[in-house]
Amino acid sequence: QVQLVESGGGLVQAGGSLSLACAYSGRTFSSLRMGWFRQAPGKEREFVAALTWSGGTTRYADSVKGRFTISRDNAKNTVYLQMNSLKPEDTAVYYCAAASVVQFDYWGQGTQVTVSS
Repeated sequence: QVQLVESGGGLVQAGGSLSLACAYSGRTFSSLRMGWFRQAPGKEREFVAALTWSGGTTRYADSVKGRFTISRDNAKNTVYLQMNSLKPEDTAVYYCAAASVVQFDYWGQGTQVTVSS
């Protein structure tokens, strides 16, 4: 089994920064990918960023490119999402996810990020 535990988030003014962390434990996979998704009230969950655990290749949604950075700490089995220049439209519950092969099949509990204008 895989467990993902998120931390960070909170309330910040527009233009500010927040950092999220996701601690990974359990089974390991050679093709592991980690990602962040978000879901705003009344909207579907959307992709934010992802990286391959082995090579560190990253991918971002257009809406966060240049503002958000996904990274990992192998020693701590932790993935981070650094969010800068936050906008009110970034307000959402942010979820950490892990993909063992293709699709993201393990999910964290979510953490709230609120950006005030």
